[in-house]
Amino acid sequence: VQLQASGGGLVQPGGSLTLSCTISGRTPGFYAIGWFRQAPGKEREWVSSISSSDGSTYYSDSVEGRFTISRDTVKYTVNLQMNNLQPEDTAVYYCAAGDPMGVVMYASASQAYDYWGQGTLVTVSS
Repeated sequence: VQLQASGGGLVQPGGSLTLSCTISGRTPGFYAIGWFRQAPGKEREWVSSISSSDGSTYYSDSVEGRFTISRDTVKYTVNLQMNNLQPEDTAVYYCAAGDPMGVVMYASASQAYDYWGQGTLVTVSS
């Protein structure tokens, strides 16, 4: 399974950005998908996840209400719509794929994900 993250860029505080994760390879629709981010000098942080079975979504407290994760089951993409971005959202964002059951149980744990994309940089600055 290969994952390609895209859509990063520079945005002003309060602005919006949509990240996309394209999944390819064998059975791309099987995997649950998560987004993580890593800011300079900080540890990787879980952001959001979406299941592959019923579309259940999960969010960290820091992005709940501002970010929306969605899945296109035809194009095998997962989008992360980010609204009201703040400087503290600045980070490299990664998408990752994991076993559906594992992600449902441990969505925020990076160990639940087996495949990772290369990351896309989001910079929030005026």
